[in-house]
Amino acid sequence: MNAVVATSVFAVFMVAAVALGLLALRGRGKGGGLAEWSVGGRSLGPVFIWVLMAGEGYTSFSYLGAAGWGYNYGAPVLYVVAYMSCGYAIGYVVGPMLWGYARRHGLVGITDMVAHRFGRPWLGAVVAVLATVFLLPYIQLQITGMGVVLSVISYGAVSLNWAYFVAFAVTTGFVVVSGLRGSAWVSVLKDVLVIATLGFLALYVPLHYFDGYGPFLDRLVTEKSDWLTLPGHGGAGSGLGELWFISTTFLNSLTVVIFPTTVAGYLGARNADALRRNAMYLPAYNVLLFVPMLLGLAALFVVPGLAGAESNLALFKLVVDSLPAWAVGVIGVAAGLSSIVPMAVFMLVIGTMWGRSVLSLVPRLAERQKSAAQVVVVVAGGLALLLTYTAPNTLVRLSLISYEGMAQLLPMVLLALVWRRLTFRGAFSGLIVGVAVVCVLVFSGNDPLGGVNAGLVALAVNLAVALAVTFAGPRDADPRPDAEVLAGDPVGEEGDPLAVARAARSASDHRV
Repeated sequence: MNAVVATSVFAVFMVAAVALGLLALRGRGKGGGLAEWSVGGRSLGPVFIWVLMAGEGYTSFSYLGAAGWGYNYGAPVLYVVAYMSCGYAIGYVVGPMLWGYARRHGLVGITDMVAHRFGRPWLGAVVAVLATVFLLPYIQLQITGMGVVLSVISYGAVSLNWAYFVAFAVTTGFVVVSGLRGSAWVSVLKDVLVIATLGFLALYVPLHYFDGYGPFLDRLVTEKSDWLTLPGHGGAGSGLGELWFISTTFLNSLTVVIFPTTVAGYLGARNADALRRNAMYLPAYNVLLFVPMLLGLAALFVVPGLAGAESNLALFKLVVDSLPAWAVGVIGVAAGLSSIVPMAVFMLVIGTMWGRSVLSLVPRLAERQKSAAQVVVVVAGGLALLLTYTAPNTLVRLSLISYEGMAQLLPMVLLALVWRRLTFRGAFSGLIVGVAVVCVLVFSGNDPLGGVNAGLVALAVNLAVALAVTFAGPRDADPRPDAEVLAGDPVGEEGDPLAVARAARSASDHRV
C-alpha cells in the first residue's frame, strides 16, 4: 500500500512537470529553430534564468550525492559549497562576456565560440566530441540519482534497472519536445519543492531521531569526530585533505563558468544584466546544500553500514524509515526533478553541439540542425543509460570526472577569447596533452596525485604546453580585427539595460 501511494504521488507530479514544460511552448508554433530550442530564443528574463541556473547547479548529485559523501567522508563534501560560490563570483565577469560574444556573432554554445575564435569549423566538431565524452558521466549521474529515488520511494517494488530506464525515457521525451524554455519552467516547480522539502527535513530529522540539534551535534562530535575535519573519515589514505580541497575548489570554480550547460544558461538570457544579478543572488541557493550534507551525517546513526554506491541512499533511508507514504512521494518528486531538469539541459547541450558543430558539416544535414540535434539527444541518453548499467559509480565520483575532463577546455574557450596571441597550434596542443594526462591519472588510480586534484595537474600541463607552442611557433594568420575575434564587456550590446542606462546618462551629460 505504501508503495502504491508514494509512486502515485510521484507519477502525478511527474505528469504535471511534463505538462508544465509543454505549456511553455504555447504560442511558439512548432517550437522554432535551433536557437529557440537550445537557448530559449535568447529571451529568458531574470527569474527564469535564476531558476534555470540554480536548477542546473542543484542536481541529484546535490540532493543525494552530498548526503552520500557526508555519510562516507564528512567534511570533504563542503568543497561543493566552496566551488559553486567562487564560480558564481567568476561568472559575474565571464557570463556577460560570453553572452555578448555569442549574441554578436549568432552563436549557441562553446563549440560555436571555439570554431569562430580560431576560424576552423572542424575544431568545433572536435570540441563537441570531447565535451560529450566528459558530459556523459554527468547524465549518468542524473539517471542514477532518479533511479535511486524511484526505487526507494516505491519501497523496492520498482527495481533499480527499471527505475534507470524510466528516468531515461521521461527526460529524453521531455527535452526533445520542450527544449531549454520548458526546462526553465519546470525549474520553478522544482525549486519550490526542493526548498520546501529540504526546509522540512532540516527540522524534522534532528527532532525526530535525536530530540533536537543539540543532542545530535553532541553525539556527532563525541562519536564521529573524524567526519568533521579534513581529510574526513577516510583519513590520509583517502587523499581528500587540504590540498585536494583547495585544488578541487579552484579547478571546479573555473570550470563551472565554461561548462556547456552553464553557458547554455548564459546564452538564454535576455540581457547581460540578468546574468550579473544572478551571479549575486545564486550563492544564497547554496545554503540549501548544507541540509543534505547534515542529513548524511545523521544517517550514520540511523542507517549504519551503507557502503560504496549504497551511500547514495543515505538521505532517502531516513525518509522512508519514518515518514508517511504520501510525504515520501513528495520528497521523491523534489529529488526526481533535481535529476530531470539538469539532465534535460545536459542532453540538450550535447544535441545542440552535435547538431550545430558536427552534423552540420554534412551537407544533407546542414539545413536540419534542430532535428539532427534531437536525434543526438536520444543517442546520448541511451549511451548514458548503458553506462549506468555497465559502469556504476558513486555520484560524487562521476561529478569529479566530468569536471576534471571539461577543465581541459579552459585555455581554448576562455583564455583564447581574451588573449589574441594564443595560437590555434598552442591551444590545440595543450588540449590534447591535457586530456591525455587527466585520462592517464584518473584511470590509473592516481587521482588525486600527491593530494592535488588530477584535473588541476593536467590543466597546468595543458597551459604550459599551450604557452610554449604559442611563443615558439608562428602567429596565426588571421586578418580579422580584435573586435571580431575577442570577447569583452558587453556594455553597448543591444538589449543590455546597463548599456541603455549608461548611454542615457552619457547623452544627458553631453547636453549639459
